[in-house]
Amino acid sequence: MGKDVIIACDFSSREQTLNFLSQFKGRKPFVKIGMELYYAEGPDMVREIKALGHPIFLDLKLHDIPNTVKKSMAVLSRLDVDMCNLHAAGTRAMMEAALEGLTRPDGTRPLLVAVTQLTSTSEERMHDELLITGSMPDVVMHYAENARNAGLDGVVCSPLEAEAVHQRCGENFITVTPGVRFADGDIGDQVRVMTPEQAKKIGSDYIVVGRPVTAAADPVAAYERCLREFVD
Repeated sequence: MGKDVIIACDFSSREQTLNFLSQFKGRKPFVKIGMELYYAEGPDMVREIKALGHPIFLDLKLHDIPNTVKKSMAVLSRLDVDMCNLHAAGTRAMMEAALEGLTRPDGTRPLLVAVTQLTSTSEERMHDELLITGSMPDVVMHYAENARNAGLDGVVCSPLEAEAVHQRCGENFITVTPGVRFADGDIGDQVRVMTPEQAKKIGSDYIVVGRPVTAAADPVAAYERCLREFVD
């Protein structure tokens, strides 16, 4: 499995998104479509970006009762995305139902990964606000093991935890890591972050990069810098 950089297309309109992607002449970077863009433009935006040739990570973080998630995943599987996700906190039963719904009649399906803890969540917030008493590493590992045991392909986790996830769940268990910032950049609202080069060293499989690319003066150059630091 090769490493790749996923650009978070966190835009609020079709026009903004297509204008941004049009800068990548001849390139088809892997893109993440999250809640903001999906809720603004709907599934047609997903179909249009897919038709342009981009691999797509559909980042909707489903979290509901198992039957609802199963039916929702069955709908999303028809969009022909490459990866989608849900919250591991929804329980193993929910993850198993999601996998069943996502699998098409011919047996194919997108990759399915589970969010362990959001990179904006600190251990203090997890304890005080969520009343989860374990340490951040223990909670992430437990959620990752639940995802693996449910048959999922991997997890979304902080790059700080990617190496430990691979040690616990196997090298082929995918780690998708947001919270990646350049060494000379602003960390924004993330609290558990790492540079692309560091993420490469500790074994992240995919890094998700948003504002360091989308808000850059030259997004293509910023994307190419990510590739150099993480993939090359």
